[in-house]
Amino acid sequence: MKYAVCVVGLGYVGLPLAHAFAREKHEVFGYDICNWRIRELSKEHDRTNELTDAQLKEVTITYSNDPKIIEQATIIIVALPTPVDGRNKPDLSILKAGSKTVGQRLWKGSIVVYESTVYPGTTEEICGPILERESGLICGKDFFLGYSPERINPGDKEHTVSKIRKIVAGQDEKTTDTLCNLYGSVIEAGIHRAPSIKVAEMAKAIENAQRDLNIAFVNEVAMLCHRIGISTQDVLDAAKTKWNFLPFQPGLVGGHCIGVDPYYLVEKARQLKMKTKVITAGRAINDNMSAFVVKEVIDALRIAPKKARILVLGMTFKENIPDTRNSKSHDVIAGLEKAGCMFGEGKKPAPHDPYVSREHEDIADILRNGPYDAILLLVPHREYLEAGTEAFIEATEPGGLIYDLKSVLDRKTIEDAGRKYLAL
Repeated sequence: MKYAVCVVGLGYVGLPLAHAFAREKHEVFGYDICNWRIRELSKEHDRTNELTDAQLKEVTITYSNDPKIIEQATIIIVALPTPVDGRNKPDLSILKAGSKTVGQRLWKGSIVVYESTVYPGTTEEICGPILERESGLICGKDFFLGYSPERINPGDKEHTVSKIRKIVAGQDEKTTDTLCNLYGSVIEAGIHRAPSIKVAEMAKAIENAQRDLNIAFVNEVAMLCHRIGISTQDVLDAAKTKWNFLPFQPGLVGGHCIGVDPYYLVEKARQLKMKTKVITAGRAINDNMSAFVVKEVIDALRIAPKKARILVLGMTFKENIPDTRNSKSHDVIAGLEKAGCMFGEGKKPAPHDPYVSREHEDIADILRNGPYDAILLLVPHREYLEAGTEAFIEATEPGGLIYDLKSVLDRKTIEDAGRKYLAL
């Protein structure tokens, strides 16, 4: 059976999903409030690089920034961001505004599916009433709710939307059947039918919280290794020879998922008058890692920070994507600037990132502007790896520092060349 589907929100999550439905010949509409986003997608270009121009050309999707397009669909999928505010409290304002817009365009028999990460109860207790109020319809009688959490991994060309098993839940059996049929038509990896919307919401929230805790553990291990004076990577390489050791790596935890979703669990626990301990402790460790990196760099400089020229490489939250949301590179830079460090030519220009600034795409040119007193490789984009260890050595002053956050460069070669090497 083919469905008329409208995807609300055409970002990293919504666009690949819309493409998957269109590829299977469902009638697909895409709505986004961002005018330039609609313009570029209408010209078959995706600046997030999740889809190529060729992939966009191979399907038919009707894009619009006019919410009336929502009326064309019987199933509306809401894929809007759910960030946290400055106090790390869940910010549902975008989701609420999107629900209001959708509610004003609902028909009897419509199904509204949420893919945004939320705490349990949000879909039925917050979004449902908004849809009712705006539509004048009754939830569970005139229209129906569903929840199917996104599992997109930005920049991952292996685990694409169709290859990731999909959790699906509806507010009743008939709705769940319909959604399983819809998602099942595009998801090759299969469908997991959750017994309730709250179960599906909770499952999504704990997925990223678990990763956050595992990374927090190895981050704390890294800090201990540095105190002892041994290499974190050497320790992890030895430990992972055991079959059941989980091979997580230390790092700066940013982005729109792992560094955000645990706070949704903390908020739900607070509402229920429960105090989280493990989840909160993991977040505290990971939030402090930027300050830890800054201190390590300052302590390792061979000259005073105010005289040091530093090159920072990587501003996105992970490698090979243009997404800077919640990137901890910004925190590292802010800490170094507070210490008086100079960047690039000493005029504090934006640090280099080929995925963020097209002005300085060529890393070779940036390295030739050295030598620098320190180079911080915070995000190992493929362009940086292709430059090679020797290029980093040549761009660093003798005795200078190369901070290889994720241990991707050749430590021995760097140290043999008379440069100081540090990694998380």
